[in-house]
Amino acid sequence: MIESSKISSFLHEQYGDAILGEETQFDYQVLTIKSSSIIDIIKALKNHAEFSFEYLTTMCGIHYPDQKQMAVMYQLHSLSNNTRLRLKAYISDEAPSIKTLTGVYKAANWMEREAYDFYGINFEGHPDLRRILNVEDMIAHPMRKEFPLEDQVRKDKDDKMFGR
Repeated sequence: MIESSKISSFLHEQYGDAILGEETQFDYQVLTIKSSSIIDIIKALKNHAEFSFEYLTTMCGIHYPDQKQMAVMYQLHSLSNNTRLRLKAYISDEAPSIKTLTGVYKAANWMEREAYDFYGINFEGHPDLRRILNVEDMIAHPMRKEFPLEDQVRKDKDDKMFGR
């Protein structure tokens, strides 16, 4: 297992101001990266002789409506070192766009299509960016927090039943 300080030192030396933040959540090292540098940093972590983050465990979108931004979260795993790392890159929620990771990890293809389908994130350079689970002619992205949770025009709902 690689110490998180070693990974952190390497990234700060190589990419300096592209590292925006660092914390530990649930035993995961979490680094916040500039969206313009995320692909280069992931390539470096994958190709590094010692770190060897050869497996993309998860990639997904996150919506922060109060901050008017979204994030793309990547979880990498070094199988040879049994080390996991989480990277986040923040993007605007008005026109969410970030470069594709499909040139680095083939598994990113389906994960990026899912993030596009549910969050509307455009992955620049993706070979086949189209909906994967929802119908093609759907105009909304269901995981975005843009709509009220309850239907405000329902007539059959009695708020007294819900303690209001």
